[in-house]
Amino acid sequence: MAAQMTDAHRRFLQVLMSHGIMEGSEARKLHRRCCEIHKAYYAHDKLDDFISTINSHLQPLFMQIRKGMSEGDGRAHYALVNLAETEITKMASDYTENELELFRKTMDLIILSENGFASSTDILNLADQLKTKKMKKKEAEQVLKVFVEDKWLSERNGEYTLHTRCIIEMEQYILSNYQDVARKCNICHSLAIQSQVCESCGIGMHLPCVRKYFRAQTEPRCPQCNDFWSCDIPGTKQ
Repeated sequence: MAAQMTDAHRRFLQVLMSHGIMEGSEARKLHRRCCEIHKAYYAHDKLDDFISTINSHLQPLFMQIRKGMSEGDGRAHYALVNLAETEITKMASDYTENELELFRKTMDLIILSENGFASSTDILNLADQLKTKKMKKKEAEQVLKVFVEDKWLSERNGEYTLHTRCIIEMEQYILSNYQDVARKCNICHSLAIQSQVCESCGIGMHLPCVRKYFRAQTEPRCPQCNDFWSCDIPGTKQ
C-alpha cells in the first residue's frame, strides 16, 4: 500500500509544478523546508523516498516526478512529467503549428549533430522552409527565445541544445524516433545528446560521466571494448 501523502508532500509538488524543473540542491532544500513547515518526518538522505510517495499518488493521473542529469555539469534535476501525452503533442496547447514545426526541425539538427548543438544561423535558415507556415527570421528569433524561457532549449553563445527538462520529458520519444542516432550513456544509462563516442565500438558517454569515469585511470580505456579512448577528456589539462 502506498505511503500517505502529507501536506509536506503536497507543498513540494505545488512548488515543483510552478517551476517545471528543479536542480537537485534546490529540491533537497525544498524537501527540508516542506517537512519543517508541516512538522513532518525529515531525513536529508530520503528525498528519493519522499518523491516516490508523491509518485505513487500521481500514478492514476499519469504524471510522475522524474530525476535526470544536466549534460553540461552532471548535476541532478527533478522534473514533473506528463505521461498521458507523449512526445511533442504535450507542447501543442502552448505553441502554434509552425512554432512546433520549427521546434521539431531544431531537434533534428541538435540530435543529428556531432556535438549535440545547433547554431542559431542553421536554425534561422529553417524559418522560411516551414511547411505549415513560413516564418520571418525576426519572428523565429522570438520563438527560440520563448523555447529557452520555457526550458525546452538551452542557448550558449548562439548555440542551442535541448534543455535538461526537455531531455527528461522526451527521452522515450527521442529514443524511439531517432533510433539510428539516439543513444543512452554507457555509464548512467540515460539519454545522451551531448556525448563522446568510442571510435571502436560506438558506445556513448555524457561529458560529465566521461570526466568522472576516467578520473582515476592513468590510461583512458573504453568501458565496453577496452580500446584506448581517443577523445579529449573534459576538465583535464592537455
